[in-house]
Amino acid sequence: MKRREVHRGRSISLWVEQAELPGGHSVELDVVRHPGASAVVPFAAPDRVLLIRQFRHAAGGTIWEVPAGKLDGDTPEVCAAKELEEEVGRRAGRLEKLGWIWTTPGFTDEVIHLFAAYDLEPCPQRLEEDEVIEVVEMGLAEALDLVWRGELCDAKSALALVHAARRCGALR
Repeated sequence: MKRREVHRGRSISLWVEQAELPGGHSVELDVVRHPGASAVVPFAAPDRVLLIRQFRHAAGGTIWEVPAGKLDGDTPEVCAAKELEEEVGRRAGRLEKLGWIWTTPGFTDEVIHLFAAYDLEPCPQRLEEDEVIEVVEMGLAEALDLVWRGELCDAKSALALVHAARRCGALR
């Protein structure tokens, strides 16, 4: 396969690649390469979760999310635990894998691993320079209502909440 890197940034690299399609047709595609990420639904109680309101420049303002971050060479589990501590100021006594998602497979190889965190203990929050975050505790049903009403539009967060709700029996 012929490919060339056209940009390397802090989180992604952009490649132009010659791809062979099923049937033998060859096309040139733009592909964003990403190291992957983890996202975690923190359970403060069996029916209560911690969401974050985070400023996202690309989204044009503050949005609802679950804590998440880039793998940076860590395993998905280590990344989820680290992001929970850094963004929310909680340490997980137990992490449970919920699954994984492709974010946008039409142009990127990014995979996000989804987790639920339980038995939370307070720890120091360690926000990075570009993070503006408010932590909000709410009922799991209320968090799902944000999804259904279109107020929580971040796909990784919405799907993580749906997986977590189904796992704990709140959705059938």
